[in-house]
Amino acid sequence: MTEKKKTDKQINIELGEDVCEGIYSNLAVITHSNTEFVIDFVRLMPGVPKARVKSRIIMTPQHVKRLMKALKGNIDKYESNHGPIKDIEQPRLPMNLGGPAAQA
Repeated sequence: MTEKKKTDKQINIELGEDVCEGIYSNLAVITHSNTEFVIDFVRLMPGVPKARVKSRIIMTPQHVKRLMKALKGNIDKYESNHGPIKDIEQPRLPMNLGGPAAQA
């Protein structure tokens, strides 16, 4: 492949200082309509009865499916290097966190 063709397919992605540290989340609440998925990333703290959405991502169904495939591929790579990820049972939580109601 020529150098020009290589550079035509590159995407320059910038990671700003305000985003690079990331946001810790230990719960994701997913709702959807016929045109979009809404993923709310929440941080629950032990003994605190209130939780706050730390980040909300809105995606098309097609992009969510691509994300799911990318996550599956990365989980497979992780587990091949580090062993299986244990899926521990989480207690049921009330799911009324103020987001949109799920619709089909």
